[in-house]
Amino acid sequence: MTVRESHLVELVDELGTALGSATVQDAHEAPGQLHRAFSVFLIDSAGRVLLQQRAAAKTRFPLRWANTCCGHPAPGEDPAVAAGRRLTEELGVPAVPMTEVGVYTYQAEDSITGRVEHEYDHVLVGRIPEGTEFRPDPAEVARLLWVVPSDLAERMAGDPESYAPWLGGVTERLLESLSPERPGGK
Repeated sequence: MTVRESHLVELVDELGTALGSATVQDAHEAPGQLHRAFSVFLIDSAGRVLLQQRAAAKTRFPLRWANTCCGHPAPGEDPAVAAGRRLTEELGVPAVPMTEVGVYTYQAEDSITGRVEHEYDHVLVGRIPEGTEFRPDPAEVARLLWVVPSDLAERMAGDPESYAPWLGGVTERLLESLSPERPGGK
């Protein structure tokens, strides 16, 4: 078991109320235990979002394209604080201010590894300062790609097996947050 697999995650109910804790490994054993997670989208000055291709060593959905960064807060930890730490660990960039734009709850089994994601996923958006240099950890990230948010649905529809199963849902929350009809949206 990797060190990260031994970390604790917060188990929650369907409303996000804390119920206890489990290790990352135990929470992702079939059939999966619903637990708190976060998915980050970094947006650049041109309005593009950064995707990452997950490293081959990942225990869940390796080599699939996903949002900029994702992970699990420790029990009782603010998801934005945990997300800032993971941005530094995975991408070598400093934490940026983030806004939560919604929650996406999903369950998906990785047919290759047999591991299960069952997550109450806080979707966080941050603006990355121009000129920020990324230094991805190769144990976490295979590649990076900037894309226009409105193009993501088309990309996923054309090749769904290349994308993490949560990306569609978290992208919907992102697009809703950018909608001009939503208060605070663009």
